[in-house]
Amino acid sequence: MPTPDNRVVLTIEEAAQRLGIGRTTMYALIKTGQIRTVTIGRLRRVPTFCLDEYVQNLLAEPTHLDHAA
Repeated sequence: MPTPDNRVVLTIEEAAQRLGIGRTTMYALIKTGQIRTVTIGRLRRVPTFCLDEYVQNLLAEPTHLDHAA
């Protein structure tokens, strides 16, 4: 189920799909605070900019390949 690019917030499942990860992994990232969420009424949503923030943080971390050769 594709989501329109102009949406500001996504469901947990939509956010996981956008990152290409499973729902369980997404909930784990939220629980550890690696991905921030907002509550709207009784609903938990993931702002799209928080997904961008998460990926930027991943890029900023040194990887094992950075230390190779």
